Amino acid sequence: MAWFVYLARCADDTLYCGITNDVPARLAAHNAGKGARYTRTRTPLELLAVRRCATRSRALRLEHRVKQLSRAQKQQLVANPSRFAALARTLKRRA
Repeated sequence: MAWFVYLARCADDTLYCGITNDVPARLAAHNAGKGARYTRTRTPLELLAVRRCATRSRALRLEHRVKQLSRAQKQQLVANPSRFAALARTLKRRA
């Protein structure tokens, strides 16, 4: 089963990163106020970027890496999807 790391913009213009195995359902849950506590009061969310991962473990590691980035670096991931792919590739080298 594939897992996905996603980056979304909240209504207050903050960026949220999470993982799921069903992106549309997860986004719908966030927008219904049933997602993560952080997003419950920041709806609606707009999906900005998605990266597919082979395993849940890799998705969790990539999510952690993305969450360590500054806002400017996260915006670069959104502006240039190849940066998201490059960040994911660095995890493979360390595994």
